[in-house]
Amino acid sequence: MKKLAILLFIFIFSSSGFAKDPESKTFLALFKSKELKDYKTNLKDIESQFSSFFSTKTYDGNSELALLIEIPSCDFDECFLGEFLVNLGDGSKIQLQNLAFRLFDLTENKSLHQTYQAMYEASMAQKKKIQKSAKSASLP
Repeated sequence: MKKLAILLFIFIFSSSGFAKDPESKTFLALFKSKELKDYKTNLKDIESQFSSFFSTKTYDGNSELALLIEIPSCDFDECFLGEFLVNLGDGSKIQLQNLAFRLFDLTENKSLHQTYQAMYEASMAQKKKIQKSAKSASLP
């Protein structure tokens, strides 16, 4: 009985050592370049304020400016992230939600995205199957 209790005790403590790490969250902030110019700031300045604490990536091109912020194991949501203060070029501060065009929690919608992707792949497989059967039916 003593050996069983020790074995159970070791199993409980060793299983907690192999526990899964909490998943990090990824947020997407979209900005309009005209609004950033009005506030006399740019995307690189905003990114530098977040990059010292979190992993960030910026994307700019023909569409809206985008900032991806990855926050490891947190209970943040897009509303809480939107309350972060961002320093502007003139020394004033503004909340991120007032500066950003949109804020999205990409991790929250990950399962929904995977479902849509699976549905799309299934429909593409079905179309290929129909085309293949139509080709074989048309061959004499």
